[in-house]
Parts: sequence; C-alpha cells; structure tokens
Amino acid sequence: MLNRLINTRSVSYQSIFSMGGDFGTESQAGINITGKNAYEVVAFFSAVSLISDTISTLPLDAFIRVDGERKPYRPRPAWVDQPDVDTTRQAHYGAVVSSLLVFGNSYTRVFRDNKGDVVNLVVLDPTKMEVKRSAIGRKMFVYADEPKPLNSDEVIHIIDLATPGSLTGLSRVDKLKDALGVATALQAYAARFFAQGSTTNGIIEYPGELTAEEAKDLREGFDSRHRGYKKAHKTGVLSGGAKYVTTTVPNDQAQFLDSRRFAVEEIARAFNIPLHMLGIPGTASYASVEQNNLQFISHTLRPILEKLEWAYSRILPTTAFIKFNFSALLRGDLQSRYQAYSIATQAGFKSINEIKKLEDEPAVEGGDAFRVPLANVNINAADLSETEAKVKMADTLIAAGFDPEAVLMELGLPNIPYIGTISAPEMPSPGEVEDSPEDTTEDMTESVGTTS
Repeated sequence: MLNRLINTRSVSYQSIFSMGGDFGTESQAGINITGKNAYEVVAFFSAVSLISDTISTLPLDAFIRVDGERKPYRPRPAWVDQPDVDTTRQAHYGAVVSSLLVFGNSYTRVFRDNKGDVVNLVVLDPTKMEVKRSAIGRKMFVYADEPKPLNSDEVIHIIDLATPGSLTGLSRVDKLKDALGVATALQAYAARFFAQGSTTNGIIEYPGELTAEEAKDLREGFDSRHRGYKKAHKTGVLSGGAKYVTTTVPNDQAQFLDSRRFAVEEIARAFNIPLHMLGIPGTASYASVEQNNLQFISHTLRPILEKLEWAYSRILPTTAFIKFNFSALLRGDLQSRYQAYSIATQAGFKSINEIKKLEDEPAVEGGDAFRVPLANVNINAADLSETEAKVKMADTLIAAGFDPEAVLMELGLPNIPYIGTISAPEMPSPGEVEDSPEDTTEDMTESVGTTS
C-alpha cells in the first residue's frame, strides 16, 4: 500500500507538462530554457526549421525487395502520401523532425482499421508522454490524452540520441541550456539596449544629501529625457554639482557582437549545420559551398532520414520499406548534370528516357535502349563487331587448311552443322566448250583443288 501511495504521488516532468506546467532547465545565465522558449533564439529557430523543412519536402516512396532487387511497392499505401488525414505530408514529417531535434524523441500514434491496415498517423506532444517497460520488457507509452497505456504497435517512437539503458533520447535543449541561455540573454540585452537608449548605464553622483523623493525625481527626470533610442543623442544637463558616472563596460570592449556570433556558432555545431547556412558572415566561399552542402546531406540529414525510414517501415510488410529521395539536393548546375548524364549513357547503366525523366522531359521513341561505349551502339548489338572479326579470321584459317571444328572452338564461335553437299557446277556440252584443252584442264584442276 505504501508503494502504491508513493507511486501515485510521484511527479514527473511529463505530468507537469500535461497539467499545463512549464518545466525547464535554468542555465548559468540565469534564464530558464524550455523546448518552447528556445525557439525565441533566432539561430535555434533557423537550425530546426532548416532541417525539418528540408526533410519534410523530400520526395518519398514505398518499395519492396524481391530476390534482392528493389521494386516499387504497389499499390502504395495511402499514408505514404498523406500520413495524417487532417494535415499535409510536409507538416506531418516536419513535426516529427522538430520534435526529434528539440525534445530528443518523436512519438507518432498509429490508428488502424478492423483489418489491421494503417488509416491515420498523428504526431503526439512529447511533453505529455512517459515511457516505461512492461513485465516482459516491452515498451509502454503512457500518454496524458489516452485512457490506457499504448504499446509499440500503436506508437512509432524515434530517438535522436540514446544512452545505454535509457528508454528516451537526450534533449538538445537540455544539453544546450547554457549556450541557449547565453544567446537568450544577449538577445534580451540587445533589445533593452536599444529600448533604453544607445548609451551605457551609469549613476548620478550628487555632492550633497538627497531625500528619497529628490533622488527619485532626479533619476526619473534624467531618464525621461534620455531613455530610448530616439533620445539617445540629446545633451544632458545636471545642476547643483551632480555628475554622471558610467558604470558599465562599452559594448565594443565587452565583445558584444563576438559573443552573439559565438552563440550562433555553438548552435550550428550542436545541429551539425555548416556555418554559412545560418548566415554567419565570412564562413563560405565559392569553392567550399558545394562541399559544405555535401557535408550537410551526409552528416546532418542522412542520420535523421535513416531513423525515419526504419521506424515508419515497421508498419509495412516485412520486405517493404519507405525511402526518401534526396537526389534533388545533389543536383549540380546544367554543365555538371550533363557531364554526369554523358558518363551514365556511355557506361550503359542509364537510358536516354531515364535521363529525360530526371530532367522532367517527355520520353522519346527508342530511348529505353541502353548503349555502350563501343561506337555508342545498342547494348544488344555490342558484340557484333567482335563477332564479325572472328568470322573473318575463321574463314581465313579454314581456307588455309586448318580443321574447321578446331578453329570454331578456338575462336569461341558456334559449330554450325553441315546438312548437305556442295552441288558440282554443270559441265558445258562439247559444243559449248570454246576454251582450249589447256585452259579446261587448268580450270578443272583449280575446281578440284577447291573442293578438296
């Protein structure tokens, strides 16, 4: 009974969220960072939206592997094109990726019909979810809006970065709380700096004694004339021996801009995003942009895509799977693409119609044939030239007296069976013979020699 009472009264941060609370982690900068107010940092918002928007807009299709060969899975399930019937495919996968990046976990509720087919997929709020283990070691998902715990067949759980023995992933917001706290503090300081006046703060020294009321009037009178960026350059006048003394460090000496830039760089490193993609000046050149884009695809997008593909493929038959196509992100300029197409056609693994399909152009008649480098002929006729050369060589060797069967075997040519005899030429009648006896004897000798 005591254990049940303790379990009943235990409070997790998921339950705090479910009750409308705002649970966060206080950073060293003294600012409470949560998954919601982290979006107020421009660099953080840009990083999450860049990754989620890029992935959610990639083409997606379902495939099945038959005898080791990948083929389109047809009929394609309706949820592949529209996972959530009440929203778009881009919005669905965008929510999955943003939940994964911000909270370290993504939960998708799977709804099925009476036949067991998937009819709807809904992304759940990760702050309302608690993950446990059942008595047999299976995951159980306790969601605030569900009357009973859900199992692994009802929830697609994707983890960003897992630690051994943990049921949930690490939250980047939690691990970046200090960097996000500094960025938030610098952003708030900049806003207050321009709201209160583009001058450093200080104190007013007065040689005599002032009452509390007089000090308040002096301070408010000075602030009313000089606070705000529109009044920042007005001339101040102090009487009675009062003197204004600066007490803060100027922004240039405090390296204010460098600090803000460093905060953006920290966020870029946390999300594995090339610096130029977050708009940091001086971090890109013409020669490095292409390599940075390849790095973005390989080290930023690909790991997330692999996790999404594996998790969502589980609701398909065993040998079926979904696949995102990020070839469009690798498309170069016109010259680079045409050079690649030329290599593909000459190597014989791309047809003309396949290339025209990549360029969104209509197919042409005869464009489905594959070609090879040898004179760029049809791939089915690639060995005609070689066969013709072997036939000529065989003809020469047989005419020179070599055994026909041995010649054909040596050259790798098929042995054609002989089914008849060569008919002898008709001999002319004695009246038709006009040649001399010498010529006739010579002709017959040649004929006999040829026959033999």
